[in-house]
Amino acid sequence: MLVNYTTPTAVYIHIPFCTNKCHYCDFNSYVLKGQPVMEYLDALEREMELTVRTNPPQKVETIFVGGGTPTVLLPDQMERFLRIVRTYFPADSAEVEFSMEANPGTTDEDKLAVMKAGGVNRISFGVQSFNNDILAAIGRIHNTEDVHRSIANAKKLGFDNLSIDLMFGLPKQTVEIMQATLDEALSLDLQHYSIYSLKVEENTLFHTLFNKNQLPLPSEDEEVDMYELIMRRLEGAGYKQYEISNFAKPGRESRHNTQYWRNRSYYGLGAGAHGYMNGQRHVNVKGIQPYIDATKLGLPIMEQFEVTPQEAMEDFMMVGLRLLEGVRNKDFMDQFGITIESQFGDTLQGWLSKGLLEQTSDGYRLSKHGILLGNEVFASFLT
Repeated sequence: MLVNYTTPTAVYIHIPFCTNKCHYCDFNSYVLKGQPVMEYLDALEREMELTVRTNPPQKVETIFVGGGTPTVLLPDQMERFLRIVRTYFPADSAEVEFSMEANPGTTDEDKLAVMKAGGVNRISFGVQSFNNDILAAIGRIHNTEDVHRSIANAKKLGFDNLSIDLMFGLPKQTVEIMQATLDEALSLDLQHYSIYSLKVEENTLFHTLFNKNQLPLPSEDEEVDMYELIMRRLEGAGYKQYEISNFAKPGRESRHNTQYWRNRSYYGLGAGAHGYMNGQRHVNVKGIQPYIDATKLGLPIMEQFEVTPQEAMEDFMMVGLRLLEGVRNKDFMDQFGITIESQFGDTLQGWLSKGLLEQTSDGYRLSKHGILLGNEVFASFLT
């Protein structure tokens, strides 16, 4: 089978520095103090130069800067970083969606002005909760005042595409606390909200506490109640749930993340970044100094593997069904040259008969009940 791979139009760049490590975080991130930031930016430039030489971008549609906390960069470092990005991934600022993750404690007006001048037009703030006790308990450095100040600063400087991340299922979080957090979050009248359930990952403080039976998590029923409350409240406030964990005003969906959910190719740059190009996935060297050193010898790839047509089709279903509009036969046919039914007919029928999937005019999507049991459905497409 010949799989049709397109040139990436999405760019992910990883800034691995943060002010401190949150108790639930297993991302490739390192506390900023004493880190060789400028050397890291030099290394990023080397990787970008080599990447675009071997895989030149035809048209950049989305850029996403994640971390870590990219906004821990000082204004002069931020200016340099954004200049590098524009050099190797030139994009029409009116058309490109240029997102950057931010911590509410690290975004003053000076830094936001540099971001705006450098082409950033969408900011995603890692808020997690509007309960200060919970914020302290999960290791966040900001409080709710910082959130309001950061959002006000961003609006003042003309940013009109703002998102915040929230979490549910956190230790000692109740449905009532979640309700209060949603009240405050919705009062900000933002364009986008991402709301994730806590996953206790290995190599985190929460994992250690969980194993010692010292992590007071809500029950499964309470977690389901929180999720149903979230969906109800956001819909009632005029936000469309377009993905399992994401809600947006019409036209303000994350275009970058939608590229992932549509299983499209993307550049992945920076320490520990993942990329997907030409039918191959790669993971970069993770440590800061090892990454810097690796870029002096060539592309800083730690591992690279070919995605077989079977794996690509499974990935297509697993990530595509996260979108509430579901998977489309046309997209599947464009990528693989066959219909979804010819590949996954039995699995689809099984979920249709159980009422967890439903048929659309051109494909399949999760039913209302299926949204609550999405992980079971996704896993079933893996062989």
